[in-house]
Amino acid sequence: MSNFTFTETKIKGVYIIDVKMYGDNRGYFMETYKEEDFIAAGLDYKFVQDNQSSSRRGVLRGLHFQKTFPQAKLVRVLKGEVFDVAVDLRKSSETYGQWAGVLLSEENHRQLMIPRGFAHGFIVVSETAEFAYKCDEKYHPEDEGGLLWNDPDIAVEWPEVGEIILSEKDKKNPTLKECKMKF
Repeated sequence: MSNFTFTETKIKGVYIIDVKMYGDNRGYFMETYKEEDFIAAGLDYKFVQDNQSSSRRGVLRGLHFQKTFPQAKLVRVLKGEVFDVAVDLRKSSETYGQWAGVLLSEENHRQLMIPRGFAHGFIVVSETAEFAYKCDEKYHPEDEGGLLWNDPDIAVEWPEVGEIILSEKDKKNPTLKECKMKF
């Protein structure tokens, strides 16, 4: 019996993953990844790199992708709460330019599986958040790409958090029409 429930979003290939947690007076235990269960669900990825970030309320990271070396990502929150978003950039997809989003938190223990061919981003809605993700391709800094977080053609419905805090690089990202990046 699997410790995971895999629910496909409105975008093919993007899954919300609920994990079974075992708790008692000492705390809790949960599996966050088990290759055979993911493969049985049709999510056959070979992860090669784990990343972690810490951010404060209002920090928006994204929408990011790699151009030549796209990454599939399994993302989750260790502390706090974020609203996580995947934008479909697959040229043959019926949902090209559409987004799926989910609230990930230390309380709900949800994860989001984002396949290759997507831009990814999140905004911190709690006071602080620690965010972790597995990638199936290593990070190549020279290969970075991005989309404007508030592109009206994508129209992500970001939650209200007060001031939005962006990196200088993310402030300059192009819109989807300007980018024309398609996997």
